[in-house]
Amino acid sequence: MCGIISVIDRKKNPMDGSAVREALTIMNERGNGEGAGYAVYGAFPEFADYYAVHVFYDDLIGPKTAVEAELEKLGTVTHDEEIPTFEQPNLKKRHIPWRYFFQPNVSALGTTASEEDILVYLMKKVNTSIPGALIYSTGKNIGIFKAAGWAEEVADFYRIQDYEGYIWLSHNRYPTNTAGWWGGAHPFNLLDWSVVHNGEITSYGTNKRYLESFGYVCTMHTDTEVVAYLTDLLQRRHKLPAELAFKALAPPFWDDIDRMPEKERAFDTALRMTYSPAMMNGPFAIVVAGSDGIAGITDRIKLRPLVAAEAGDRLYLSSEEAAIRVMEPAPDRIWMPRAGEPVIGRVY
Repeated sequence: MCGIISVIDRKKNPMDGSAVREALTIMNERGNGEGAGYAVYGAFPEFADYYAVHVFYDDLIGPKTAVEAELEKLGTVTHDEEIPTFEQPNLKKRHIPWRYFFQPNVSALGTTASEEDILVYLMKKVNTSIPGALIYSTGKNIGIFKAAGWAEEVADFYRIQDYEGYIWLSHNRYPTNTAGWWGGAHPFNLLDWSVVHNGEITSYGTNKRYLESFGYVCTMHTDTEVVAYLTDLLQRRHKLPAELAFKALAPPFWDDIDRMPEKERAFDTALRMTYSPAMMNGPFAIVVAGSDGIAGITDRIKLRPLVAAEAGDRLYLSSEEAAIRVMEPAPDRIWMPRAGEPVIGRVY
């Protein structure tokens, strides 16, 4: 279950959210009304150099005061605001979404921490120690809009047609192992990375323990959260290019590695052994976005669907061809990627 539709304009031409709303809505049979969401890159051009910290508050007294105290310790807030929302007949404001445009102070922790390390620390601190507050996005120039509802309800709740960007990710959720709630809706974000996912990460326990050894903490009660953190670990901290990071997360089978030429076999063996706790098992289709592009991949036997299409400078990734054709009725090319084969679209 679950529906995914994502698009990148590789020349960074902006697109508003109206078309992606329609594309996701036609996959409502893949959801159950317990979660949907949208991510857009390029959403805040006037604050493009600041980290857009998104928070769900249960109230605006204790939790908000505590979060703002942490922000003050770690840097400077240039602007903050309640995220505009418009209640729908079947979607009420169960949490108060707020955003801060934040510049971290790299000396705030008394170490040589980077700006990104400070944001990771902030997210962990708030989500583990401040009841009634949940940070769910920390990326520059990235807007995340999600809630427990149907795709069209969540889109209209945030009026995503009022936002523009050059990358859109969207997701219609059918929760299976965890309850549907606002924090558990997709996309999941950490810094530059946003993730939508259809399927199940059965290796969640192993992946979670591996991430915890590097200081990450999972607090949103769903397996997809580990994908965002694994992406940050492998690509930002370990400096792996996207192609190698995806190969580490969904490596070839040992039988396939054994049949490779010697040099390739030695490399793939070392990669798989080094990152064995990061390897994801289970049926999945995943799309990951960063500010420089999007990438999609399925599990190694493709137990979940993923369709790709190109039209001019745009690359589409979706659970269904029909959703792509809502946004682009006549693509130049449309294809089904092979199992475990990443499809990557980068900005020019």
